[in-house]
Amino acid sequence: MSEDGKDLGDKAEDAFDSAKEKASELAGDAKEAASEFADEAKKTANEFADSAKEAMDELGGENKKMIAGILAIVLGGFGIHKFILGYQKEGIIMLVVTLVIGAITCGLAASAVWIIGLIEGIIYLTKTDKEFYDTYQVGRKPWF
Repeated sequence: MSEDGKDLGDKAEDAFDSAKEKASELAGDAKEAASEFADEAKKTANEFADSAKEAMDELGGENKKMIAGILAIVLGGFGIHKFILGYQKEGIIMLVVTLVIGAITCGLAASAVWIIGLIEGIIYLTKTDKEFYDTYQVGRKPWF
């Protein structure tokens, strides 16, 4: 092998090592940035949850009848009223049926879930405050 070829090989090896080192540094920087972003996202989510809880307390206090009823009528298919009442599993079911299964069935399943939301909203609003509180918040009755 000639001297020029050897020098060129050494230069290529040095360039490769340098690039490898820089890639490692960039990966470390990316991990650090992702960690900072995740921490900031958690902080923002917690702040949002706290402010939403304060707003809910101001709106309905312990009894969430009015907000749950209105949301059930207006956004019933998305299950928002279920999340307000603390029924995460049921809210996720309504959301998935509306978005995923509704897309597969060309809106048929989504329509059924919207009707369920409408019926639940009417039921919520026609109950007395005490009945609603005892049934859905204390008794934890998730459907109708």
